[in-house]
Amino acid sequence: MTIVRLTAFIGLAGAAAAFRAGADEAMAPPSRAPRGEPAGDTRSWSVGPFLFSKPAAAPDPGRASGLRPLYVDFSYGEGEKTDILYPLFFYRKYPEAYKWSVFQLINGEGDSVGYAGEGKTDRHFDVWPFYFSHETGDPADSYHALFPVFGTMKYRLGYDGLSWAPFPLFVQTERRGTRVTYAPWPVIRFTSGDASGFGIWPLFGATSGPGPARNRFFLWPLGWDNTVLPGPQAPDGAAPSTQFGFLPFYTRDQGPGTISENYLWPFFGYTERTSPDRYSERRYFWPFLVQGTGDDRLLDRWGPFYTHSIAKGSDSTWVLWPFWHRTTWADSDIEQSRTQFFYFVYWSLDERSVSRPAAARATKRHIWPLLSIWDNGAGSRQVEFPSVFEVFFPDNPDMREVWTPIFSVYRYDRRPSGDSRSSLFWDAITWRHDGSGNLAELRLGPLLAMNRGPGGPAWRILGFDLGAKPGKSGLASR
Repeated sequence: MTIVRLTAFIGLAGAAAAFRAGADEAMAPPSRAPRGEPAGDTRSWSVGPFLFSKPAAAPDPGRASGLRPLYVDFSYGEGEKTDILYPLFFYRKYPEAYKWSVFQLINGEGDSVGYAGEGKTDRHFDVWPFYFSHETGDPADSYHALFPVFGTMKYRLGYDGLSWAPFPLFVQTERRGTRVTYAPWPVIRFTSGDASGFGIWPLFGATSGPGPARNRFFLWPLGWDNTVLPGPQAPDGAAPSTQFGFLPFYTRDQGPGTISENYLWPFFGYTERTSPDRYSERRYFWPFLVQGTGDDRLLDRWGPFYTHSIAKGSDSTWVLWPFWHRTTWADSDIEQSRTQFFYFVYWSLDERSVSRPAAARATKRHIWPLLSIWDNGAGSRQVEFPSVFEVFFPDNPDMREVWTPIFSVYRYDRRPSGDSRSSLFWDAITWRHDGSGNLAELRLGPLLAMNRGPGGPAWRILGFDLGAKPGKSGLASR
């Protein structure tokens, strides 16, 4: 698939060259290592926050260019990413596959070189929730389905097969050797295959199999009586679990080494577990008052005023939920601590080395929507003002590239060498200091530029060079 390039880039490149694109790199997450630097080609230019072309950072070095927020293209190696009014539309090209989507409702993806290198097709195309298709050339897993009229989907939504003709008058599902037929859905239900049964929803239903498994419901969702087979992670020979309940009076879940009962569900109850680890919990007016303790976990909740829990190495504390929250955990040698005020109004992440406690911490701070600050603890530091999207999309590079620069009026970037660069009004005004803290460069868009180099200060006014000779100051050689 070929995406049409914006021809306006060519006409505007000359004007854009007067603006020096700098550290348009977005806020990176804290890390002991600095974020990857652009490799190879370092040429870059921009017109405000909108029209730009620049090298992209590792780990996937390449080149990013576009007209924010309408169009952004990122090319690297044999791959390509294109966003048009992201997240409205995106396109991804991989060495052997492609994927595109219109607001996650119209989606296409497939194998661009032939399934398993054999020249076969493997393509999905969906228009949610009306049309679904998969084409491989093999009837066993190819389908075209039109909802709610007629169709069959295979190996989708957790089912081996899902059919309707039309919905809801006839629906049939297949999963792990069991077929369930609804006519109409969800009222009349017939089960066959490894399990068998019949149900009239919401009055009653009964299913038996496979093996000792069984499911019963009556006056759904008030009553149930189930026997559940052990999960795939259970040890060999583990006994089935049982589930019984009649809401709101009583519920019980019981399995090997575990029992949980509730009275006047869900307010009062307890859980006792002896394997695979020990845990004991008491619930009073759940979810407000809960007390639990065990081998690898602790729960002390006096909601909404105070909650402290420890589970699998993660220590979490809430005070006046949802206003203040702190979580600490360890990831290999790195201990991490996240602090939040009202989830996102204030958000902070700190990292420190467990084996080297005296080493500098890596930090990231968000004061929404005003400020984001990143410090990797190894000499790199970034500041962004205002910062509207970073706290909501910390791991989304597309939002960071398409939308974040538009709203960042001021940006500051300091490198381990001590060099620092500040920009105001989307690079209209920029100034840079060298490692000793002296002013090394000042630019007022295309009007005025000053660069202090070995040959003395050099000036450029409306494109005319003044001061030091070309090649000595570094200005004319850019």
